[in-house]
Amino acid sequence: MSEIVIYSQEGATATITLNRPDSLNAFNTQLRAGLLEALCRAEVDDSVRVVILTGEGRSFSAGADLKGGIDYSVSEMLLREYRPVQEKIAALPKPVIAAVPGSAAGIGLSIALQCDLLIMADTAFMLSPFTTISLIPDGGLNWLLVRQLGYRRAFQLSVESERIPADRCVELGLANKAVPADDLREATSQWAKALERRAPLSVAGTKKLMRYASENDWDSSFELEAELQGQLFGSEDNDEGVAAFLEKRQPTFRGK
Repeated sequence: MSEIVIYSQEGATATITLNRPDSLNAFNTQLRAGLLEALCRAEVDDSVRVVILTGEGRSFSAGADLKGGIDYSVSEMLLREYRPVQEKIAALPKPVIAAVPGSAAGIGLSIALQCDLLIMADTAFMLSPFTTISLIPDGGLNWLLVRQLGYRRAFQLSVESERIPADRCVELGLANKAVPADDLREATSQWAKALERRAPLSVAGTKKLMRYASENDWDSSFELEAELQGQLFGSEDNDEGVAAFLEKRQPTFRGK
């Protein structure tokens, strides 16, 4: 893995770190490719049950690298390089925790909000700065903000282009938790360890269903729910979970 993206694993948790701190982890071609590669690596590794996505230094990501420029159409870049990253996070059958140490801005915000769970340092903030440079929110940010906040609040936060502090992000439901900055790494690690102990097939199924339900109707969501529940019922992990409950002990799940 290129040093521009650091991939590490502790227990069943893989940590992917965006590593361009001098540019506040702004995205260039190499960073986009490295992130997708790291996500694919975590996807196929059966020993990984949880993924943490974070940034080195004082930022999660400041967005696109405007200083570096681009050598082809922005539209093509969004479709060919950013979209596969977003789709991989959404489809990954493992929870992805975004750990935000500082700014999550522009398309960096899009990627953070695509993650399943989000924890922030109490000094961190989110920012949709596009109206200050005569662009529109991109990388799927319009879809994400409208569904997470509703139209009026999403529109306001985008066109005003103001920093949204961590406590306000939690209040709005954009983030799950805000913790003291010095505790972010440990708090994220402990959260991941707790998720490692959950039944991986159940976690994967719940993620798939809830993402499906966010953009489909009740009827089809209920049918998919019934289908997946039928697949899980009677599995080795289901039997182990029930046995552990009756025996008043911690279950040991194997992902089967």
